Amino acid sequence: MRKIILLITCMFGVSVFSQIKVLKNESLVEIGKDNSVGLYKKEDKFTINYQDLNTSNLNTIRSFSFQNLDGDVSGLYKLIMDGFITTPDENIILELPNDIIELHYEKNYGQPTVQFIQYINKNRKYVGKSQFLNKKQVEKVFGRVNGKSAMYEKPGTINGTKTGSNQASTAAPSSNGNSKNKKSKK
Repeated sequence: MRKIILLITCMFGVSVFSQIKVLKNESLVEIGKDNSVGLYKKEDKFTINYQDLNTSNLNTIRSFSFQNLDGDVSGLYKLIMDGFITTPDENIILELPNDIIELHYEKNYGQPTVQFIQYINKNRKYVGKSQFLNKKQVEKVFGRVNGKSAMYEKPGTINGTKTGSNQASTAAPSSNGNSKNKKSKK
C-alpha cells in the first residue's frame, strides 16, 4: 500500500513539472537609443521603448510596437523629421494595432522637439509620455547616426539564420547587451 501511494505521489509530481515549456529566447536588436528612448527590432517588428515621464515612478518603461509593412519605419522617421521643418498646429495622431500614438511638437529653448504620447490599449485613461527629443536625438534613435537604419528593410536574423516566427515579445531589451569593446586597464 505504501509503495502504491509513493508511486502515485511520484507520478503526480512529474505531471506537474511537465506543464512547463522552455521557450526559445530571441533577442531584440538595438537600432538606436538616446537617453531613455530606443528603437529595437525583432524579425520584422519594431519596438520603441521609453521611460514614462507621466508616472510618479521614474522606473516605468513603456513601449509600443508595429510591423514594418510598406516601409512604416522609414515613413515614421520622415513624418517626425517633417514636423521639425514645419511644426504642425496640432498633435499628429497615429493608430497602431494596440495603441494610439500622438507626436507632440513643442519648442524648448527655441529648438523644435517632439514627444511620443501613448494611449495604452487605445484607452485615453492610460497615458505614457516620453522625453522631448530634438532632431539629432531622433536621428540617433532611428539609427541614422550609427548606420543601423539599413536594418529597416532586412529580414530578421538570429545567429545568421533567418527566422520565421510572427509571435510578439513583451520582453524589454537588456541594457547590458551593448557591443562596445571595453579595454582593460593595467
